[in-house]
Amino acid sequence: MGGLPTQNTSTLALPGLQQNQESAKPTTGAESKPKKKICCACPETKKLRDECIVQHGEEACAKWIEAHRICLRTEGFNV
Repeated sequence: MGGLPTQNTSTLALPGLQQNQESAKPTTGAESKPKKKICCACPETKKLRDECIVQHGEEACAKWIEAHRICLRTEGFNV
């Protein structure tokens, strides 16, 4: 899983954010069911979020938690 950001910056450049999958809850009739389960979507941001929470606690990791939520939303999940 190369290409993960290692710096603690205010602007996130996460590769998972550019991916565009089918949505879990379609907004139009033309869309179909998601190709991924929510547990398997956005592994990059999930790993960063989880590692941060283990090392620093949930309160200190709001940026990574929100980055993971944004990634999940781009994958079509309603979180």
